[in-house]
Amino acid sequence: MSSIRTVNPATNQVVKEYPEMTQDQIERIISEADQAFKTWRKTSFEDRAELLHKVANIMRERKEELAKLCTLEIGKLVPEGIVEVEVCAAIFDYYANNGAAILADKKIQTESGLAFLMFEPIGVILSIQPWNFPFYQITRSASAAIMGGNTMVLKHASNVPQAAETMEKIFTEAGAPKGVYTNLFIPGSKVSELAADPRIKAVSLTGSEPAGSSIASEAGKYIKKSTLELGGSDAFIVMPDADLESAVKTATAGRLWNAGQVCISPKRIIVQDDMAEPFIEKAKKIFESVKVGDPFDSQTQLGPLCTEKALEGVLKQVETAIQQGAKLITGGKRLQGSGAFMEPTILTGVKKGMDAYSEEIFGSVLVIYSVKDMDEAVKLANDSDFGLGGTVFGKDTDKAVEIARKIDTGMVYINHVTSIAPEFPFGGTKHSGYGREQGEYGILEFINPKLIRVTTPESAN
Repeated sequence: MSSIRTVNPATNQVVKEYPEMTQDQIERIISEADQAFKTWRKTSFEDRAELLHKVANIMRERKEELAKLCTLEIGKLVPEGIVEVEVCAAIFDYYANNGAAILADKKIQTESGLAFLMFEPIGVILSIQPWNFPFYQITRSASAAIMGGNTMVLKHASNVPQAAETMEKIFTEAGAPKGVYTNLFIPGSKVSELAADPRIKAVSLTGSEPAGSSIASEAGKYIKKSTLELGGSDAFIVMPDADLESAVKTATAGRLWNAGQVCISPKRIIVQDDMAEPFIEKAKKIFESVKVGDPFDSQTQLGPLCTEKALEGVLKQVETAIQQGAKLITGGKRLQGSGAFMEPTILTGVKKGMDAYSEEIFGSVLVIYSVKDMDEAVKLANDSDFGLGGTVFGKDTDKAVEIARKIDTGMVYINHVTSIAPEFPFGGTKHSGYGREQGEYGILEFINPKLIRVTTPESAN
């Protein structure tokens, strides 16, 4: 049985399987990408932009079809899938509209003569992506790389093969030359040898810490650049002046998004002691009213986790937390029947030294902490190996920004859970990885900023 297959997590039934590619097929794809780069790098910004606009238009036209594919493969609610596809289209359009200006020659001030940077592509990019946003994860790396003149081969997560296949078909339909964007159906065990291939010039990975460490080591061994986004444990700090009702609604909605399987989900809620009990009670009421069920049903508010294995992992984390002294406020169990369904869960009393204090819980599990003041809140927020995003929620936005400046992450949002927009650079620090995707910084990651210095023959002598 192939490891590359669609399993509907709402029923745990196998829907479709794909054979793993042979070594000859892999070799052909890498060779075609390498050959395509030699031509694609010379294309005009206008031609590259035209391709990306066409990809965006196709995705918008088929957003419901693509969203339902996400629902089938990972259990994502259909409205959430539609939003994902719309964001993808916006990112492709962003780079189509702004790529030429970002990559235009940039003059450097110098005392004499002329100096400027030109921005040139580097080659074939290997993109290794996870399942939780099947189209968005691809889009983040592909849009920037291809607009920059690079070519890309994708190794997507093995449980979303239909999304991976569909994205390649969209590029082909949009007119992408052969080799500019290609999907690989290979198991994770073959990724390291791809990173070692001299025709692969850089690697972009979103995934787990172990996977990131392995790929970064392999890329570094062969002197190749890599970017890593390795998850997070975002803090959501509630300021003393915050409207409690609004804070609770924002935090819980953020945690239930995509069944809690989001790297930038608010996983650690931090409130002052005098606000903790009312916050917990309001959050409990919301979580216990959530309708869990068939993700194709328009009334459903929370679908299944992506796989049975994922469900078992989250249940084990909750069980361990309780055994180590955490308090279960609500939830904590799987739902009866077929499918990888779990009750929305709230934990309190998590202390330093417990597994749940330092681990990322990738499911609809909200951990609520109470602190004496905002200084302790910032200290707790920073007491994590992760550093992806975070939220500060309160009415005094100047004070909120002061607090945000003290948080050791790549992103902090005020009065909103960590989110995404085409123009905003996305990425983290510490064990959440390095490098940026989206925005101006995203397109520059796999670009060579080449200095050209011009002096007259007389001054050279």
